[in-house]
Amino acid sequence: MKRLANIIANNIAWIVLIGAIVGFLVPSLFAHIKTSYINIMLGLVMFGMGLTLNLSDFKVVFTHPRDVVVGCLAQFTIMPLMAFVLSKLFALPTEVAIGVILVGCCPGGTASNVIAYIAQGDLALSVGMTGISTLLAPLLTPLLTYLIAGCSVDVDVVSMFVSIFEIVILPIVIGFAVKRYFGTLTEHIVAYLPMFSTIIIALIVATIVAGNVSNLLTSGLIIVIVVMLHNIFGLLLGYFIGTILKLPLSKRVAISIEVGMQNSGLACSLAATHFAAMPLAAIPGAFFSVWHNISGAIAAAIYRRMKR
Repeated sequence: MKRLANIIANNIAWIVLIGAIVGFLVPSLFAHIKTSYINIMLGLVMFGMGLTLNLSDFKVVFTHPRDVVVGCLAQFTIMPLMAFVLSKLFALPTEVAIGVILVGCCPGGTASNVIAYIAQGDLALSVGMTGISTLLAPLLTPLLTYLIAGCSVDVDVVSMFVSIFEIVILPIVIGFAVKRYFGTLTEHIVAYLPMFSTIIIALIVATIVAGNVSNLLTSGLIIVIVVMLHNIFGLLLGYFIGTILKLPLSKRVAISIEVGMQNSGLACSLAATHFAAMPLAAIPGAFFSVWHNISGAIAAAIYRRMKR
């Protein structure tokens, strides 16, 4: 069973891609899944993340605070600004632009830690950045979304704050508490969490795609192009920031991956919950979930070769 779990976790990009294809070809399979279920599913992924955390994971925040601050500043400036620039450059329809902006304003994704490990980056910095950016997300994600998109659509900052707290922070805290007080129990299931998260993310993507088949036929290509550029620029500029500051290669790699890989599942959930009248708003997050795992694997291979 552990071998199967490892195979699924190591092929997250292809599993999520298969989910997107099935959702597109057989949308009726996912018609019964409601928006509220997407929030619950993402909450379960965050609960799983909490089960894997230790206090030592945040040690880097106190031992190398500059690295974490630089990484998080890059995270919450590069990706939101790139989302804004690409939306204007490609003259995206409002609902698509909202989806791209939501992706850009979200914290780092949990898969980034796995990619950073494969890329031989600074894993402690990667985990620390993911944790801190996630904790900052209830404040910064709604605020940045409002600042960038507030002139185009109504952005309920308070409601988004509550949603992120319920979907992200609360499940992580509960997961962390469960691990702390029931450590023996969690040791037996931690090995299966990456597989569990992969399947849930694939299901979320499939559900979003299934609900937007007709829209994808008309706007899919431009969304794919923008999502790919958004992610690639994030990876490159994250690395560039580390280079300017003359950080070691392992730290440059970690920052690059953290900046480029977003919690796109959260973007999907927020779009489906707070911009339900704009179905296309959830699509950039769904595509990002597929693409950033593929690009992350490619980047990891490049970074490993650079390190050698």
